[in-house]
Amino acid sequence: MIAFIKDLSQTLKQPPGTVVHIGDKTNVPVKITVFDYDAGGLEEQELSSIEACFELRDKPSVSWINIDGLHDLRVFEKMHAHFGIHPLVGEDIVNTEQRPKIEDYGDYLFIVVKMMYRPPDSEDIVAEQVSLLVGKNYVLSFQERPGDVFDEIRSRIRQGKGRIRQLGPDYLAYCLLDAIVDNCFSVLEWFSDRVEDLEARLLQEVEPGMAQEIHRWKRNTVLLRKQIWPLREVVSGMQRSGSKLIQKSTDIFLRDLYDHTIQIIDTIESIRDILGGLHDVHLTVVSNRMNEIMKVLTIFASIFIPLTFIAGIYGMNFQNMPELQWRYGYFAVLAFMFLLGISLLSYFKRKNWL
Repeated sequence: MIAFIKDLSQTLKQPPGTVVHIGDKTNVPVKITVFDYDAGGLEEQELSSIEACFELRDKPSVSWINIDGLHDLRVFEKMHAHFGIHPLVGEDIVNTEQRPKIEDYGDYLFIVVKMMYRPPDSEDIVAEQVSLLVGKNYVLSFQERPGDVFDEIRSRIRQGKGRIRQLGPDYLAYCLLDAIVDNCFSVLEWFSDRVEDLEARLLQEVEPGMAQEIHRWKRNTVLLRKQIWPLREVVSGMQRSGSKLIQKSTDIFLRDLYDHTIQIIDTIESIRDILGGLHDVHLTVVSNRMNEIMKVLTIFASIFIPLTFIAGIYGMNFQNMPELQWRYGYFAVLAFMFLLGISLLSYFKRKNWL
């Protein structure tokens, strides 16, 4: 959080529309891939420079231009000039702490969403920003780093499966959003399994560090909720935008996508309630365990209090105590104390205090 505040402070004194990258710094070159297709064919290529994709803007086919890496601001300066991207859009693309949203700029739609995934070697969930520009015959997608959840879409384009090659860029944008939402289901399935395991372990035995583990899962739930809730607004905004870029044939798919986002939100809320209950259960189990310990200690104290009282009486240094001169006084007192302790234990057991 401290690093984010330092990066964000770079934009505080800048005029609106100033392109300043806020996010992870990397030396990896920007990767530009292009899928240019229509119902009759496909041209797939990886470009060495951003200028090579400028001619695709006015082609009648659908062009999906994907850019991995937001750190090279020269790429965005050239794209802004050629595609007519508003300076505020460019500022939002390179600021990777944007809230998911949709904005209609007339000639194109600007969409910001969060792609949720779990790194293979981590128990945490990562939210990567994906920005989409949906134009008349193109879709520009901007990602923070290489690697995404769009491999299935690329496969469908290559093989011509489904209707993706027959429809326009609005349907392609829907497919990209649908892939992001579907991947959320995978993340939530893994998340639910971990929460169920945690619940089973908690009900068996309280382990050291379990409170911190519950807190970590609750923090991940807050992250999920923060990134998924606005996604519902994005999909709803595409439905109600009235933009000429969204065809009526795409509306039914957007309605289905909206239902999926609602389902994800309901699942997140359920997990959140379960984790809140687990936190209460953890406190209750710890409290009950402490009560059991205090109960045992209290029983032992109750047994030894009368024994200590007897020992205290015969420990007084008085001369006229007849039992002190009796030959079997010591053994008689020990036997009495032993019988008294057994009697108290029997009494506590009959009362189900043991």
